[in-house]
Amino acid sequence: MRPTETRDLFDRAMREHARPEGPGVRVERAGPLVRQVGGPEDWNGVVWSDPALDAAGADAAIRAQIEHYTALGHEEFEWKLYSHDRPADLGDRLRAAGFVPDPPETLLVAPVEAPASRPGSGVPEGVVLRPVTDAAGVELMARAHERAFGTDAGRLRRQVLARLEQAGDDFVAIVATAGEEPVSSARMELYPGTGFAGLWGGGTVAEWRGRGLYRALVAHRAAVAAERGYRYLQVDASDLSAPILARLGFSALGTTTPYVYRAAR
Repeated sequence: MRPTETRDLFDRAMREHARPEGPGVRVERAGPLVRQVGGPEDWNGVVWSDPALDAAGADAAIRAQIEHYTALGHEEFEWKLYSHDRPADLGDRLRAAGFVPDPPETLLVAPVEAPASRPGSGVPEGVVLRPVTDAAGVELMARAHERAFGTDAGRLRRQVLARLEQAGDDFVAIVATAGEEPVSSARMELYPGTGFAGLWGGGTVAEWRGRGLYRALVAHRAAVAAERGYRYLQVDASDLSAPILARLGFSALGTTTPYVYRAAR
């Protein structure tokens, strides 16, 4: 497929016809938008907007979402804006309404067979990849996350435990250990009926970076996705990850920027 064709497929399958990300959440069509609505621990926000959305329609839709989510009592929600979304100044309109953009990420897609075929995608010597299937595995994963990113992993613990308990077949979590010490972790969301699997996480502790762990975790998840019949891998990549993924066969389809609205306290 040409990049624009792949992007159109992604928009239809993963955005316009999005599926709920886990139990207890729902996806709704709200006029020219598609949004996800869940509890305070879930991801809440807009995932798709009609390509025909014009300036007046955009302003009305933005106001409606602020009213909707604040009425539900959510302290924040997100509008996930892609670089090809319309109108062209939608980001400016979101900022004017009080949304704050997080750093943009690159939307990358690859055939599932691409990463595993690249040199250097094997597991480094002394490291074991362990599937995360229970609370003990979640704790290892959370420790790796905290050491890699320097942030509290409380929310990650709760989310991964919920995914394992209620939707395990569509979710894969993996932790890399050196001895008994967790040194890297990653997740994968499988979206039945779309052909896409989403790669998330991929954090490695500082002293283990540059040894191929990130590539190994990508290749491992790619192999699992291929075994289960998925065609494409999708990543929202940071500036640090994007060059590695490009070397593994991923193609950039644009950028995506999380615009976050936080209710006044």
